[in-house]
Amino acid sequence: MGLKERSATSCGGPGASALSSRCSGVLVLLFFGIWGARTQSEFETSSVYLWKTGPWGRCMGDKCGPGGTQSRAIWCAHVEGWTTLFTNCKQAERPDNQQSCFSICDWHKELYDWQLGNWNQCQPVLLRSLEKPTECIRGEEGIQRRDVTCVQKSNGVTADDTICEYFEPKPQLEQGCLIPCRQDCTVSEFSSWSECSKTCGKGLAYRFRHIVAPPQYGGMACPNLTDFRVCSSSPCTTEESLYSLNVGPWSTCLVPHSRHVRQARKRGKNKDKDKEKDKDKEKEKEKVKEKAIRDPEARELIKKKRNRNRQNRQENKYWDIQIGYQTRQVMCTHRNGKTVALSFCEQDKLPITFQSCVMPKECQISEWSEWSPCSKTCFDMTSPKGNRTRTRAIKQFPIGSESDCPELEEMEQCVSQGDGVAPCITYGWRTTEWTECRIDPLLSQQDKRRGNQTALCGGGIQTREVYCVQANENLLSYLNTLKEKEASKPVEWKLCTGPTPSTTQLCHIPCPIECEVSAWSAWGPCTFENCDDQQAKKGFKLRKRRITNEPTGGTGNCPHLLEAIPCEEPSCYDWRIVKLEDCIPDNEKECGPGTQIPQVVCINSDGEEVDRQLCRDAIYPVPIVCEVPCPKDCVLSAWSGWSSCSHTCSGKTTEGKQMRARSILAYPGEGGLQCPNSSSLQETRNCNEHPCTVYYWQTGAWGQCIEDVSVSAFNSSAGWNGESTCAVGMQTRKVICVRVNVGQVGPKKCPESLRPETVRPCLLPCRKDCIVTPFSDWTPCPSSCQEGSTSITKQSRNRVILQFPANSGRDCPDTLFEEKDCDPPPVCLFYRWKTHKWRRCQLVPWYVRQDSPGAQETCGPGLQARAITCRKQDGGPADIGECLKYAGSLPPLTQQCQIPCQDDCQFTNWSKFSSCNGDCGAVRTRKRFLIGKSKKREKCKNPQQYPLIETQFCPCDKYNAQPVGNWSDCILPEGKVDVLLGMKVQGDIKECGQGYRYQAMACYDQNGRLVETARCNSHGYIEEACIIPCPSDCKLSEWSNWSRCSKSCGSGVKVRSKWLREKPYNGGRPCPKLDHVNQVYEVVPCHSDCSQYIGVPEPWSVCKVTNVDSKENCGEGVETRKVRCMQNTMDGPSDIVEDYLCDQEEMPIGARKCTLPCPEDCVMSEWGQWSRCSLPCNGSNVRERRAEVMRQAQEGKACPPAVETEPCSLNKNCYHYEYNVTDWSTCQLSEKAVCGNGIKTRMLDCVRSDGKSVDLKYCEELGLEKTWHMNTSCTVECPVNCQLSDWSPWSECSQPCGLAGKMIRTRTVIQPFQGDGRPCPSQMEQFKPCPVKPCYRWQYSQWAECKVEDAQCGEGTRSRNISCVVYDGSSDDIGKIVDEEFCGEIEPVVNGNKKIVLEETCTLPCPGDCYLKEWSDWSLCQLTCVNGEDLGFGGTQVRSRAVIIQDLENQHLCPEQVLETRPCNDGQCYEYKWMASAWKGSSRIVWCQRSDGLNVTGGCLVLHQPEIDRSCKPPCSQPHSYCSETRTCACDEGYTEVMSSNGTLEQCTLIPVVAIPTVEDKKGDVKTSRAVNPTQPSNTQSGRGRAWFLQPFGPDGNLKTWVYGVAAGAFVLLIFISSMIYLACKKPKKPQRRQNNRLKPLTLAYDGDADM
Repeated sequence: MGLKERSATSCGGPGASALSSRCSGVLVLLFFGIWGARTQSEFETSSVYLWKTGPWGRCMGDKCGPGGTQSRAIWCAHVEGWTTLFTNCKQAERPDNQQSCFSICDWHKELYDWQLGNWNQCQPVLLRSLEKPTECIRGEEGIQRRDVTCVQKSNGVTADDTICEYFEPKPQLEQGCLIPCRQDCTVSEFSSWSECSKTCGKGLAYRFRHIVAPPQYGGMACPNLTDFRVCSSSPCTTEESLYSLNVGPWSTCLVPHSRHVRQARKRGKNKDKDKEKDKDKEKEKEKVKEKAIRDPEARELIKKKRNRNRQNRQENKYWDIQIGYQTRQVMCTHRNGKTVALSFCEQDKLPITFQSCVMPKECQISEWSEWSPCSKTCFDMTSPKGNRTRTRAIKQFPIGSESDCPELEEMEQCVSQGDGVAPCITYGWRTTEWTECRIDPLLSQQDKRRGNQTALCGGGIQTREVYCVQANENLLSYLNTLKEKEASKPVEWKLCTGPTPSTTQLCHIPCPIECEVSAWSAWGPCTFENCDDQQAKKGFKLRKRRITNEPTGGTGNCPHLLEAIPCEEPSCYDWRIVKLEDCIPDNEKECGPGTQIPQVVCINSDGEEVDRQLCRDAIYPVPIVCEVPCPKDCVLSAWSGWSSCSHTCSGKTTEGKQMRARSILAYPGEGGLQCPNSSSLQETRNCNEHPCTVYYWQTGAWGQCIEDVSVSAFNSSAGWNGESTCAVGMQTRKVICVRVNVGQVGPKKCPESLRPETVRPCLLPCRKDCIVTPFSDWTPCPSSCQEGSTSITKQSRNRVILQFPANSGRDCPDTLFEEKDCDPPPVCLFYRWKTHKWRRCQLVPWYVRQDSPGAQETCGPGLQARAITCRKQDGGPADIGECLKYAGSLPPLTQQCQIPCQDDCQFTNWSKFSSCNGDCGAVRTRKRFLIGKSKKREKCKNPQQYPLIETQFCPCDKYNAQPVGNWSDCILPEGKVDVLLGMKVQGDIKECGQGYRYQAMACYDQNGRLVETARCNSHGYIEEACIIPCPSDCKLSEWSNWSRCSKSCGSGVKVRSKWLREKPYNGGRPCPKLDHVNQVYEVVPCHSDCSQYIGVPEPWSVCKVTNVDSKENCGEGVETRKVRCMQNTMDGPSDIVEDYLCDQEEMPIGARKCTLPCPEDCVMSEWGQWSRCSLPCNGSNVRERRAEVMRQAQEGKACPPAVETEPCSLNKNCYHYEYNVTDWSTCQLSEKAVCGNGIKTRMLDCVRSDGKSVDLKYCEELGLEKTWHMNTSCTVECPVNCQLSDWSPWSECSQPCGLAGKMIRTRTVIQPFQGDGRPCPSQMEQFKPCPVKPCYRWQYSQWAECKVEDAQCGEGTRSRNISCVVYDGSSDDIGKIVDEEFCGEIEPVVNGNKKIVLEETCTLPCPGDCYLKEWSDWSLCQLTCVNGEDLGFGGTQVRSRAVIIQDLENQHLCPEQVLETRPCNDGQCYEYKWMASAWKGSSRIVWCQRSDGLNVTGGCLVLHQPEIDRSCKPPCSQPHSYCSETRTCACDEGYTEVMSSNGTLEQCTLIPVVAIPTVEDKKGDVKTSRAVNPTQPSNTQSGRGRAWFLQPFGPDGNLKTWVYGVAAGAFVLLIFISSMIYLACKKPKKPQRRQNNRLKPLTLAYDGDADM
């Protein structure tokens, strides 16, 4: 309120008019205040809300390239981060949410790429600790940066980074780096002093050194490279010249002034003379024109000359040769370097100050042409890219310029892309079918000598061929002209790049399984041949056997399975008595004669029970007469069973018999029926009465399968696709009737119904036609022209057999390879430079040389030019570019010339030297002649000054040959193949035997120069026979016979073995794993039939009563029987064998106690068999046996029980049974197999509970479960020998000439060895020296000294020659000069530089001048390393120029010494070490040495420099004292030091010693002597002479340490002696005896030696 009031008062009131200006100012302030407040509020609003943007999205567009769009999200946000409405943010500042962009496609990857700039210099990392270590170990960490931009590949234009980032992340822009430790400049040792610069008076001598390593990374600069000293000799007799004629450098080449300029200069002097001359010239021209009109021939000649000149000018358009002139100054120079008047230099002839020169012209080239089409016209991302080129032409060749023309051709990689670009052809490997499996390549040398190899089987090896074809041929339909299923034609091998498919593989030929049959069954009854047709009276007895395995190829190859014997009275069915019923007495009595009724069944011829009705025609068995003994009758046992027949058939001398017996069980009593005589106790009957004529059907092998025409329509050929339908054919075989041991008989002798079949159907094997690929394309003929070669090259094509014919298929074509001559290639167009005539010699213009003395006549040195054109061989014009490519270097365009002056002598050029026809020491000459007016001048006739003939001794042709280099490998003669057993086995061609090794011969002439070897009448080699030892395989013996089965009953093993006969050597096949006695075993299980040998008992004898007192023949006694061991067969026991073959536990007993019943006793029959114990055998079960009452006892007496029982006890009369399986056998192969698939077998054994093996029937009867497989497949690894390819052709010589060239040939492993195959040899490469050829090259001579003509110093020239030298091809051989004709075909190139420089300017210093020496040689390439490890900064070489001072007064005018560095690649790490000599007194020499032995200055760290001086301070002045290594004064030996309080030596005092006399000392006593006068020197030298001194006291007067040591040792020795005396005198105790002292077993360690 107050403010308002004041305002009103101020502006309102009576003084308003007076104060109007003030009021207006207040109003203005008020307005701006309100506006400012509003503005502030708006600013606060806008600063609170800000626009935010998201990242740009992906560029979207219909087309690739510019024109796409991309968008991004935009929102308005508060400064605190939360999003708000768009209206809160300023709309004017709203960013764009869309922008145009570059739409990227995949093919842009070929157009854009990252361009990487170079890393800049490594800069130290900021904010590092300021404390730096005193010694730099590795360096300082830094950082370096580079520029990375996305550019177009074609023109390098910068593009947006997002394009390149689409395909590849942006490379890093920064990386860490290392700033190595600083390296000071390192220089070599000084050279020796030069000679004195003056021959008299005082001069200077200098020595210099060069820089070994430049300063790097902030290291110290180089020291002075030159050292000077004043030298003086005898005083000068003549006064030394103070002035020298100094020639300056030539000026740049200047163009002579044109005629108009020269005439303009002359007009000011004599215009009238010029007018008169012009008139004279016009008159002359008119006369010429008149003459031309008058003389048409002359006019024609002028016209031709003009045309020729015009043509030369056109052909010479590439060279604008303009001859100018250059001048130089000649000055007279004082020794102090100042220039004085020429008159001070007293010289008659002054140097020439002008000369002709060629105006330099730079190379001018055209613009680049357009890029050529890409050489790769197809699209493929995997194969290499194509190339495209562009060229430019030379418009103007450089003349007199240092720089050559740039490259005229540029090449870059390219890829064809687009819709119309076809995909590239790809290639892949194809293979033929595998050849037949062959076993013979796997055989060892031993196996191959065993003869028949036709029936081999098992593992083998097979091969196939590999060829390259176009892989995507069907894809490229416009290139595919073949049928879809037709094999692709082969192409060149090199077009296929993938791994080559294998060409060999293991295979398997199934081994034939031989037919195995069982044993023969027993002969059957006589039966009809056909029971259905019993009309024929003929009968047969049959026996059979069966096939026990599945043989290969069916049962046709098995032996006969049926044998027949003709017999009489055949019957198909018969009654068989099962058992006889009890004997029933007749007339219903209780005893006496009676009958037994048999129980029968009807059986057929095979023994099988059939319906009883079938036996209606057979004779029914009648009841059998028997007898039941009455009391007191004789009692006989029942008849035993009939024994086996003694013979299987009956003949003239043999008859089959079988018998049975019975025994007396009780003798009769009084009145009883008596016993029969002994003969009636046995019965015999005939058996096997049929004759010994056995017949069987014998079958031959099945014949060839012959096509059955009736079903031939089904036959078709097997095609490449493998689908086939094959024909049905018929096979026949021969069947004959054979009588055993006789041969073929009539077919009626054998049973016709059992005759095997003679015809059977068969499947014809499928016919396979030969399938070959189409012919490959013809190999290309050479497209490039041939240089002078008249040989006709050939082109070829081939095809590959894919499937070989089989089973009468179509044969393969005869030609698989065709060859024809190529058309003669075009003869190469040779191009040559044609040089035209030299133009006239052009001198320096007259107005330049007119002021020089003797310039009145037009003569002297000048330059002349000539035209050069490119010509074909036939002389026709050619493009200049062809000659640049093929015609070698340009001939010189200009040359120096001389226009002779009047007084000059003129000569022809030297002729060629005459030929050398004489012997060694002959002379050849060349001549020249005077021409012109020189013939009349006397001075020109002086032969000493101007010789007209030159002579030269002819070279002496004496040559000697010397061997050079190493011997080659032993090389077999080409084409030598040892064929084993007439059969070439792949991969087994022996690479051994006698070969030759070679050593190259070099031929030298009498001057030690290398010449062609033909000069020494040598073919270039020394040959020497050598032997490549043949490999010998491991040789084993044949298999031994199988051992007997280890068990006679049940399953055992049998073994056979081989043993080592010869070890392998020279890379032969290794042996299989042998045991310690060098044997290899094969173990197979075997089974022995437990019932093959049985004990056969005879009937028991009559019981013999042992009680002789008995009146009656009854009571207890003994009965016996005979038991024989016999071999058991299907027909029963046959042959008697040794008793040990039978199981003794199972053999029947031969004697036993018995009781012979008395007449009144009851008589019982023999006990029957024990019943079987029921399982398990747990002791609770019983078994029983029964007997029958044969005769009742008298009244009052009872019969004994007819049943006997006993408990079943385990392993006594009751047994458990279980299967036991043996171990697997070794892998069993067929006898005809080497390796491959085999079988391992094992067997089942039935084992009784007591551990005894018994017959399998015991386990089978129990029905025990069999869970084991008895056979399993196995594989024996095949011994595949290493197979090698043939040796490749010899390579080109490694060097075109010289001594060290060698040729190499290689071979590769086609099949690596496997198993016990022959290993691959180590030699996969052989070398042979090349014939020695001399090497020729162009070589510079040393530069001659710098010469300044007609002056003492200044700019002059130095020259050198170029010579042809012969050398031996090594870099060490400097070469020896030969005639230039040897280098005639070699382009003049020296050290790779085509520019030949034979003369160059040089500077000859004036007396007193200070100048730079020549450049030193480049130093060795040195890397930046730490502890021998390269830091990766590359190598550096350095060279330097030292400053040479001739006069000390001119030292201020000297230039600075210069160094020059360059990077290098083949660098090494060098270390620098301080070296020191031995001390000489108190000093020694210390120097720095590089690790290669070079002594240098700088390079070793000063911190580690060893001491040079070790003198004592203060010096050791006391008598008998010296300065020790610790830089303290010490006393000589024999004296002790007496030290002062401050630790310094005061004096050396002679110490008392104990003198130990030596042998030579005559005195025998030892005396202690004391020094009478210690200060007097001793007469005897300390430590020498006749006494040895012990000094117990040290320099400080105390006892020395060794005295304490000796005392301690003496004390220990005293204790040891006392202890030993105590132990020696002590009474020993008796040792306690140890109980149960057992001997330790002796253990032998077996080391595998067979001799143990």
